[in-house]
Amino acid sequence: MLAGARRKQDVAWSAPKLVCKIDAAEQLVTAAAARCRPRRSVREDAGRAVSERTAQREVRQGRRTLRLSNLDKVFWPAEGITKGDLLDFYEALAPVVVPHLRGRPFTMKRFPNGIDGKHFFQKDAPSHMPDWIRTAVFQTVSRRSGKPRTIRYPLVSDQLSLSWMVSMGCIDLNVPLSRIDRPQRPDVVLFDLDPSPDADFVECVRVAHLVRGALALLGLESCVKTSGSDGIHVIAPIARRHTFADTHLLASTVAGALARSHPGLVTTEFLKRKRRGVLIDVNQNGPGRTVASVYSVRPKPGAPVSTPLRWEELTENVRPQDYTMGVVLDRVGREGDLLSAAPTNSQPLGPALRALKEG
Repeated sequence: MLAGARRKQDVAWSAPKLVCKIDAAEQLVTAAAARCRPRRSVREDAGRAVSERTAQREVRQGRRTLRLSNLDKVFWPAEGITKGDLLDFYEALAPVVVPHLRGRPFTMKRFPNGIDGKHFFQKDAPSHMPDWIRTAVFQTVSRRSGKPRTIRYPLVSDQLSLSWMVSMGCIDLNVPLSRIDRPQRPDVVLFDLDPSPDADFVECVRVAHLVRGALALLGLESCVKTSGSDGIHVIAPIARRHTFADTHLLASTVAGALARSHPGLVTTEFLKRKRRGVLIDVNQNGPGRTVASVYSVRPKPGAPVSTPLRWEELTENVRPQDYTMGVVLDRVGREGDLLSAAPTNSQPLGPALRALKEG
């Protein structure tokens, strides 16, 4: 059984539109027919041939009903991947996706016309959002005007709220590094590795292992995932006793030390025209900053997925484009959520910070 599997009363039942048998490779499963199992072929259902996805359907969970429409809208034109395909993927992986989103303010990054259309960010819950989707109210300051602002963030707490977000054109899933009950207390330190134009993913892999080694010297275990874009995320889960100033200090100190000891391979330079090697970006370690959560499908060619890896899997042969929706469904179906076995959020940051000061 997958890590994070839900109780019977939490299961969302979807009226089946396709009946499938498992047999071939590299295709998405229909969530109504199978969970986290790859590859489908369509057969006749009760004497009625089914050859195409319907443009709309309903998903029910308890007394709640979600009507999904425009499922045949193409979100990735080159690959022919539709909005319905994206929904199928997230519905199938909801048992492992939702725990990483639950309790975190959700920022909607909407692509209503797919990856080639315009997109926009929406932090405030839309007025037409169903009232059964929970929200959390935060007081903040506008970056543009500097004036106080109240934001009512939506919360993704279950499969149905996740499906609604995707139906609104949210391709990737953006959340902060802290939770609503203690918004000023992050539960991870994030190192976002981004290759410069003169570098490639092989250099990213090397730098990720350097970051892991530096954290280990400070007594911190870490885990790793592809960003789903061009880079890698190295994550150190920590106890929620520290501030964003603490996590930023640790991350920036480690990044700076690696840049000095590995010039040309590691950099902290943000100006692209001056940058060489792999940038270690630590600026997401701050209040209100968001990151694409694990298992996010990214709005990039090929629809790559931000995928957790074992450290021994992160070799120079890895390419982020290899982790497509079909591959990830297969992988999770076989192995469950690798991050469920990651270091717990009980690692104290204090000893590492003291070691840096003493060093």
